[in-house]
Amino acid sequence: MVRTTGGAPTGDRRVRRTHAALHGALIQLAGDRDLSQISIADVAERAGVSRSTLYDHYRDVHELAEAACTQMIDELIESLDVLGRDPASEEPTEPLRAFFTSLAQHSGLYRSLLGPHGSARVIDHIRRRITAAVLHAPPGQALPTADVPDDVSAVFVAGALVAVATDWLQRGCPRPPAEMAMLTWPVLAACHLDPDTPGCRPGP
Repeated sequence: MVRTTGGAPTGDRRVRRTHAALHGALIQLAGDRDLSQISIADVAERAGVSRSTLYDHYRDVHELAEAACTQMIDELIESLDVLGRDPASEEPTEPLRAFFTSLAQHSGLYRSLLGPHGSARVIDHIRRRITAAVLHAPPGQALPTADVPDDVSAVFVAGALVAVATDWLQRGCPRPPAEMAMLTWPVLAACHLDPDTPGCRPGP
């Protein structure tokens, strides 16, 4: 059986609708229970499709979760300039607050995929997307998920942000997103935007 994951024509509305239904169903279910407790039958029933239809697109719940998670990250990062704000602006932490808010809204799903037994694919995808955003990809331009330019400070910032977010999720999001943004911004900005920080390049 040929699955359509990653290879479906972008103009195929039926495939996109099916993916959207499956992603939405999984995200809803992950809000109530751990990913390991969600079955193919659960997702198919919630999405209103047959189990065979789900298997046409994804091997299992874990692969579906990876696809749903990376899509959410893509949509989030493309709408934010994670570290493109001027440190002197009135709300320099707003992009980070939105980032942590999105993670908190789907904490169960992200916790499963970013935890010690999670998905290396998702972790690498998030790191690459954040690295590209830190490098200030032009607005409206799709951010690359591979072949990100070799920029040590951007990679360092992205890795640090992923590590902080993962630790926060694993601890049950003890601090609110706004506080996480306030705590994270000075550290990331000092490295990536401050030209006087040893070993860090200035922002553009």
